[in-house]
Amino acid sequence: MHVLIPVLHRPDRPTGVCRHGANLAQGLAECDEVSKVTVIIGAWQTHYFAHGFGLTSSKIRLVDVDIKNSSIGRNQWFLTDLPKLANRLCPDIVHLSFPLPFVRQWFNCPVVATIHDLYPYEYPQNFGFPQVWFNQWFLNQCINQSDGLSCVSKTTLEALKTHFPKMDQRKPLRVIYNSVENNSGQSNPPQVLKDQQHRLFILGVAQHRKNKNLDLLIRAYNALLKNNKIDSETQLILVGSPGPETSSLHQLVNSLDLQDQITFLSGLDDSKLNWLYEQATLFVMPSSTEGFCLPLIEAQAAGCPVVCSDIPIFHEIASPQCHYFDLNDSPLENLITAIAEALVYPESRKPFINTAFKQEITSQQYLDFYRCLLN
Repeated sequence: MHVLIPVLHRPDRPTGVCRHGANLAQGLAECDEVSKVTVIIGAWQTHYFAHGFGLTSSKIRLVDVDIKNSSIGRNQWFLTDLPKLANRLCPDIVHLSFPLPFVRQWFNCPVVATIHDLYPYEYPQNFGFPQVWFNQWFLNQCINQSDGLSCVSKTTLEALKTHFPKMDQRKPLRVIYNSVENNSGQSNPPQVLKDQQHRLFILGVAQHRKNKNLDLLIRAYNALLKNNKIDSETQLILVGSPGPETSSLHQLVNSLDLQDQITFLSGLDDSKLNWLYEQATLFVMPSSTEGFCLPLIEAQAAGCPVVCSDIPIFHEIASPQCHYFDLNDSPLENLITAIAEALVYPESRKPFINTAFKQEITSQQYLDFYRCLLN
């Protein structure tokens, strides 16, 4: 079986969508039934796909596309050039690693898509207006044109059914979790932290979007410092791609005079992320909504204690040892209390990976899904 995976995406540094595409390709390449995996990327993604994701299988071929990295340029390429490239490469199935606009009749084989979340409908402020209307249209068009859809969680599947009623009567739907392995590979500190390797830190990993509530984490961290609930030398390290909230987050840090205490990082390779997960005193994820949340799973896989918001997706994917806090009533006070308690009564640093997230499990589920469509 030959699987073609378009992962051509805007960021010039690794993101969750890119990691999903890379993990999907690596997992499929390890299956005997799969003879070839072709991964389509933008020219600006070549470096981190070639060197950052460990795509070592001889079955995987990276095809880079040299186009203008703009919204118009990418979406035009998806609509007109992707089907031409796919039909020339003759895969048995095309698996879109994220929703993108396409016309099904222009492809000679089945097309499936991974649905990560329903943010364009559930959290339009992540995109702003009128941009969110285009995001909604792209998502709508992809969902309706695909031959089948894989959702990264039960929570995402339920959201899909809410916004697209009776979709399960029209095409195959599956819940197939993102794959996560206990990465015991190389571990190196980010360059900016090389001189501070022995300093304690709390870690957050999330793109700068409204639903991630990073401002809440910053305020809680500030209160913990002011009230001597944490060591004054403890840093807060926030890893994530810039987004709509970047400016306001930096303004908040400046207003609280925390420039020397909070470090913003982005685009880290796996070795540096591994080091952060392994060394962090605590991992905090205060999101209002998520489709899956790969960083939380990666933190658990590294044995890092976790504090997270009390929302359905985290109960679905997180370890039973997580410290939950309520976002509805006095969220700031609740987060402060949860962090303080987690530091006083830390869980053992024992790696936790749900077997449903293991690569051999998810890869087999994808193969079964593909066979269903091909038959």
